[in-house]
Amino acid sequence: MTADLRDWIAVAALPDLGAASVKKLWDQGWTPEKLLRSSEADWHRLNLKKKTTTALSDFQQGRTSLVQHKLESALAWQASAEDCHIIAITDADYPALLREIYDPPPILFARGNLEALNLPQVGIVGSRSASHGGLKHAYQFADYLAQNGLIVNSGLALGIDAAAHQASVNAQCPTVAVFGTGLDRPYPARNRILAQQILEQQGIWLSELFPGAPPLAPHFPRRNRIISGMSAGILVVEAAPKSGSLITARMAMEQGREVFAIPGAINNPLSKGCHQLIREGACLVESAEDITSQLAPLLGYLAEQHVEHIEDKSEDDFSHLCPETQQLLKHLGYEYNSIDQLSYLTGMDISELGPMLVELELLGVISQDGQGYIRC
Repeated sequence: MTADLRDWIAVAALPDLGAASVKKLWDQGWTPEKLLRSSEADWHRLNLKKKTTTALSDFQQGRTSLVQHKLESALAWQASAEDCHIIAITDADYPALLREIYDPPPILFARGNLEALNLPQVGIVGSRSASHGGLKHAYQFADYLAQNGLIVNSGLALGIDAAAHQASVNAQCPTVAVFGTGLDRPYPARNRILAQQILEQQGIWLSELFPGAPPLAPHFPRRNRIISGMSAGILVVEAAPKSGSLITARMAMEQGREVFAIPGAINNPLSKGCHQLIREGACLVESAEDITSQLAPLLGYLAEQHVEHIEDKSEDDFSHLCPETQQLLKHLGYEYNSIDQLSYLTGMDISELGPMLVELELLGVISQDGQGYIRC
């Protein structure tokens, strides 16, 4: 069934009528046009809430209302630029996989390249406070996936999300940024330059929230179901046990999507969420090839394509380093060591270790924070 876009916008603006309820009504033949033009008796038979029926009545009678205001603001936003679009669930541009979930957004606000929405997508999510290694993994996996024909989508948050988007931008590939705000309010402010770069590389911004919607906490779980709903698979890079990334992964499982998780050190708090997902049935991945090989039969391509594993840093050539620095490097693994521990392991004085550690940091081989030193 089809309906006028204005009707879809009005229905999406109704208070106390969630996406799942709109989908249920639509499946029962209650198109937006029919719902907006029915009688109060019909609305009561549908057990609609008081705020919903009042808003429907006001809209039907042409009275100034929140629904009318949202409709006008949405259409004004759409007319503000050529690349601003409002997509109803019945439109061909609406992401096909997202339409299949339990509670698909009735409308989507989009800015950018609409063609990216129905290309095969993989969502990459993880901690906003990611480790150096986590950021590196997110970037490398996203770069590989983007350059092998998959669209990377994420939530434009700091940390893992930003690294995944940046990899696609740097590879000059489209990426989909799903907002937890209105599209006129890119959030967080620190990622506004990245958001603009996404549009410049034929990517797209996406949100179900009306223009002007602020970054409220309830908006982000709603955003996360869009990320998982559009994706053939979700990759969790780093996540704490009670995090939005785990919520996204579990939504993906409920939606029948593939879930991938990168394991980490057992004493790293940001590994615990990934380990929990793996115990629950997520696919453990060590390279981006693990994802493409798993998804290839589902997507119908890449099945026969030969792909190379992402090179591990341990395979790099460090022969140019002095023997003492090479010896130190052998004791620097993927778990944190304090400088005192390194002094004990290597038999070197702390005064000797300092310059070597600085050299390795400058080379990008190791990183350090309050916990100590760790291989990147």
